[in-house]
Amino acid sequence: MSSALPLDLLYHGYDGTAGFTGFANEGTWIIFAVILVPIYVMIAAWFLGEPRDTKSGLMGVGYLVGLTTSMWVGMFILTLLIGFVFYGGLPEPFSSVGPP
Repeated sequence: MSSALPLDLLYHGYDGTAGFTGFANEGTWIIFAVILVPIYVMIAAWFLGEPRDTKSGLMGVGYLVGLTTSMWVGMFILTLLIGFVFYGGLPEPFSSVGPP
């Protein structure tokens, strides 16, 4: 009984989401299909609009890819760190679902 007490205090009765977490859930589709539409229009305008400057367009795409990659990798590392420090283990899919 005493070994279950710390898990109850740490997890407050919450379990893993069993298959709901990961990349392609509702939030991901909303972000990529709705919120980023202005970015898609901007990138298309760089290459389809007048005057065309392919070099500047590619440089802009490079900046966007670099910025996005740095944010995603940084948040990924932070997510792993938060899971390990505050929840006692790595999050899915690097560990099992729920408390250890």
